[in-house]
Amino acid sequence: MPDKVKVSCLHCGATNNYPIEITGKKVICGQCKNPLPEPGMVVEPSPEQASSLIQRMRLPILVDFYSPTCAPCHMMHTVVENLAQRRAGELMVVKINVDHNPQIAAQFGVQSVPTFVVLYRGNERGRTVGVQAEADFALWVASKI
Repeated sequence: MPDKVKVSCLHCGATNNYPIEITGKKVICGQCKNPLPEPGMVVEPSPEQASSLIQRMRLPILVDFYSPTCAPCHMMHTVVENLAQRRAGELMVVKINVDHNPQIAAQFGVQSVPTFVVLYRGNERGRTVGVQAEADFALWVASKI
């Protein structure tokens, strides 16, 4: 297992090497000096951070468009978190609450939840809607990154 994994900064989008042996300590971005998310963490950025990530990030991004009142979204919650842990350093997982961020959902043409979009360097690589088995979902994501 490598001693560092790649993590993107939520503030500037820069890709950083995150030492995996560090737990419970703050690791900062080498470019903007803001704290970095831990590898494998599912992040819920602000609208400004989401825009920065989409435009600048050099890691593939899985965007989970969800609503807290959506039962299928709750069913996919563990599936998404498990995927984020397994693919730490290869993929950034971002959750967007469509109730709080309708402008981002509209920008991506999201009409129902859960909707999952894989982005790489600002370009959409794939999209799927609804509940999937964990193995099927992991294979779908792997085929898009």
